[in-house]
Amino acid sequence: MTSNPASESRDVVEYGWRRSLITLAIVTATLLEIVDVTIVNVALPNIQGNFGASIDQAAWIGTGYIIANVIVIPITPWLQLRFGRRQYYAASILLFIAASIMCGLSGSLEELVFWRILQGLGGGGLISTSQAILRETYPQDKQGMAAGIFAMGVIVGPTVGPTLGGIITDQLSWRWAFFINVPLGILAVLIVLFMLRNPQRPSKLRLDAIGLALLAVGVGSLQYVLDQGQQKDWFDDGSIVTCAATAVLGLVAFVFWELRSKSPIVNFSVLRYRSVSAGSILGMVLGISLYGSVLIIPQYVQGSLGFTATLSGELLVFRAVAVMLFTPLSAFVSGRNLVDQRWLVASGFFFIGISNFMLANVTTTGSEFWTFFWPLALSGLGLSQIFVPLTITVLGSPQPRDIPAAAAFFNLARQIGGSIAIAVLVTILARSNAVHHTELASTVTLHSAAVEQFVQRSGDLGPQRLAIRLNALVNGQAAVLSYADTARFVAIVSIGLAPLAFILRRPKSTALVAAE
Repeated sequence: MTSNPASESRDVVEYGWRRSLITLAIVTATLLEIVDVTIVNVALPNIQGNFGASIDQAAWIGTGYIIANVIVIPITPWLQLRFGRRQYYAASILLFIAASIMCGLSGSLEELVFWRILQGLGGGGLISTSQAILRETYPQDKQGMAAGIFAMGVIVGPTVGPTLGGIITDQLSWRWAFFINVPLGILAVLIVLFMLRNPQRPSKLRLDAIGLALLAVGVGSLQYVLDQGQQKDWFDDGSIVTCAATAVLGLVAFVFWELRSKSPIVNFSVLRYRSVSAGSILGMVLGISLYGSVLIIPQYVQGSLGFTATLSGELLVFRAVAVMLFTPLSAFVSGRNLVDQRWLVASGFFFIGISNFMLANVTTTGSEFWTFFWPLALSGLGLSQIFVPLTITVLGSPQPRDIPAAAAFFNLARQIGGSIAIAVLVTILARSNAVHHTELASTVTLHSAAVEQFVQRSGDLGPQRLAIRLNALVNGQAAVLSYADTARFVAIVSIGLAPLAFILRRPKSTALVAAE
């Protein structure tokens, strides 16, 4: 992103019912983008069965969306300047709605993947733009409230998604996971078109085509490696090796080109603000903590405990409720700078770490629904302590003209952190499962007291059926132990990286900012 001296910066702070309507539109659009990802993840097995697709083929429904998403996020500041924020934001919502309709109407897997890529292009324009809009719509003394409202959408969204996705999948059809976006999207786009004001007039900026191409190649290849790595056994597969090399070369060339370009499409100079660069690193850690459990818990409770898709989604409501209860308090404290935000962020990561250790301890083959209440509630408390103060710190440091670029880097880091978390956790899950299965199988002998008791209880099944049942038990125990290992990994990462919060700068108090 580049600033245009000719463009006039306008005060777009809103008050009263106008601000309320804009907030409603922004939160709705944000939730649509975030919830849609997790809704589709829950519906994926049904989609796969409907089209007769393999797991690898169906994975492109998610992979195509995320690749498009992460390519668009860094260039949103440039697109806002080029076309106007209101126009670009409304166009992103409209593209998201149109692609959602076509996803729901798709008659083949190839059609669905194509429209998911277009949906990802629209969705990528929503998140960082939403955050910048809320930041500028609220006055300086209400920045804690603005950050808290955005946090509700970003944190609660991944939690509500599986619940909603489970209900839709069980009661209706996977196609409604896409159709549900339409009425809410139309409401949001109408409010945006009639209420939202541009902070700057659109500017005629030159398109950095080479930079855009390098970004698409580099980030797209990286996302492919993260999404498909475990399924293709990582670097034993030629496509993963090729894409990994392409990602490294593409991203290095992109950074080199952008730093030398007279009209870069991504403004790397915003990273000179220490809180932006440090906050982006912490945003990546937040992505690991936020998206890791959303991936693993539904798989564990459905695969090992026999929960339905709806019930596994309802389980994550424990975390959502805690986020909704404690985020306003965090927003109040952070907005008035009553407590050093760095301590809040560090304590939040610490709480998430403790909650994951607790989760690992209750991950068994016989855990019940309410067993997970305290680990997930504590996780929600931790998340509520991170997002608001981190957002205020990151977006409170740069000059107003640099806020969109700061928001883009922060959200891109969180998205990539989530992708890294999913890739690492899926790998840990698969390899830990293999290790535990080997260890447990080695103890299954007729000399084992537990095996003797099992044989006696089983009656006269015959050697073949008895071996099948014993193997099923070993498989089940190995799976549960590997799920516990992933929770411990998230715990160690969250606690180990918590001290990074202290490389942030503490924002000035609102009183000092107002005085200046």
